[in-house]
Amino acid sequence: MQVTAQELCAYLNGKLEGNPNVIVERPVKIEEGESGTISFIAHPKYEDYAYTTQASVLLVSHDFKPEKPITATLIRVEDVYACVSTLLEKFDGNAYRGEGVDPKSFVHKSATVGQNVSVGAFSFIGKNTAIGDGCMVYPQVFIGKNARIGKNVTLHPGVRIYHDCIVGDNCVIHSNTVIGSDGFGFLPQENGTYKKVPQIGNVVVGNNVEIGSNNVIDRATMGSTLIKDGVKLDNLIQIAHNVEVGQDTVIAAQAGIAGSTKIGDNCMIGGQAGFVGHISIADGSKVQAQSGVSRSILEPNLAWHGSPAFKYNDFLRAQVVFQKLPNLLSRINELEKKLADLEGNSDKEPSTGEK
Repeated sequence: MQVTAQELCAYLNGKLEGNPNVIVERPVKIEEGESGTISFIAHPKYEDYAYTTQASVLLVSHDFKPEKPITATLIRVEDVYACVSTLLEKFDGNAYRGEGVDPKSFVHKSATVGQNVSVGAFSFIGKNTAIGDGCMVYPQVFIGKNARIGKNVTLHPGVRIYHDCIVGDNCVIHSNTVIGSDGFGFLPQENGTYKKVPQIGNVVVGNNVEIGSNNVIDRATMGSTLIKDGVKLDNLIQIAHNVEVGQDTVIAAQAGIAGSTKIGDNCMIGGQAGFVGHISIADGSKVQAQSGVSRSILEPNLAWHGSPAFKYNDFLRAQVVFQKLPNLLSRINELEKKLADLEGNSDKEPSTGEK
């Protein structure tokens, strides 16, 4: 893609300084700038690159004041980070949009496929499944029978969506994620074996959800596992049967949520955090990385850390004490020795001077 600095400036609602006709082909990191690229300065520690970069265009804030000459054309904006996101959207091409249904794919005759839908080679769309307008189904995607996929959904290669599951509008699901696999339900038997409990529910994914690669979201035993509107999931996350994840909650990689736990709205969950089953997490909770949550969190908008997790500020104070434990132990040993010496002296009979 090629676009002029003037066109990008108008697109970003910015103010141009320099050559308006310079051509931009792609955005790059500031360290890798070269002719035909655009980069940005959003933090003072990267300012030195502004004077040496070969990038044709730089995105900077309105209050950026260069201390040396800059050869690049500048586009000044109010919020650099927000404009970088907008810029990346412009350069985010998709090879499959508008290509239609590949003859090497399989679409069941009872399935409904909307307008402007792309279905890549070796994908499978099952019986009575519905695909909304504007969807991109990459190669090797499986969508089971009776599934419902909303409008403008992108399913990357290797995604598996089991039968009866529902995905809302404007969702993105990345490679090798599985939606609707069986929940982990087994009954122990008297002879030491386990009997499988049928998992007859489904998974319902709301609108504007993005799910990273290699996630597994289990179908409910009964009812639905719910991923509500606006949720963002990183890679490598396990969400068990009948879990509910509230609106606009974000979860980082390798987190695990056990069955029937309810995560509130607008929560932030760090990497490798774990949650036991059948608990509730209040809206706005912030669970730090590697925390283990073993009980419900009822008070909203608090940060938590540790395993078992407790309030983040309490954890920081405890951590300070923990680091001092070796010194405290030495002091305790010294005090015990002094106390023993005092007790030894007090056991001696006092001299009265009598014969």
